[in-house]
Amino acid sequence: MVFGYKCFNDDLTNNYGFQFEVGKSYSVNGNIKFGINGNGYHMCSRLEDTLRYVDMNDDFVIAEVIGFGDMVLSEDEYNGYYDMYAVRKLYIKRFISREEMIKMMLEVDENRAFRFIQFFPLSEEEKEMFKLAYASKEKVLDGISYYQDGDTEVYARKKNACFVKKKGD
Repeated sequence: MVFGYKCFNDDLTNNYGFQFEVGKSYSVNGNIKFGINGNGYHMCSRLEDTLRYVDMNDDFVIAEVIGFGDMVLSEDEYNGYYDMYAVRKLYIKRFISREEMIKMMLEVDENRAFRFIQFFPLSEEEKEMFKLAYASKEKVLDGISYYQDGDTEVYARKKNACFVKKKGD
């Protein structure tokens, strides 16, 4: 058994149009395999990792889920995504409100917060909350500038500032 999260379209369907309901369990037949051509219900141990599979232009919801039965673990170390699963059986425990998601993500380490802000569209108020919570974490602050505010020059400015500083030493 594994506890985690799964994204759904706002009408509680998955990317294949299958309808889900809170409080129900679902199962698949066949060999369990992770991936786009796999078999099984996909879920992640970390909320922010579910966002990797959502089109941010669409409305979506995130649920707390429990996976059980046969399962396959997938990890993408290159991109820093761990504990992603394809499971035979999936129980939809409850859906998480936006406020709960923000509160949860304000309490994680900077790497997890960075992955969250890469994909989750924050309101102005939420961006300020992240800036305050991660005030000493340059990675998160730069991520907000780049991914949330569209400042495509933030990293170039840092690189140039570092180069000028080294050249002038």
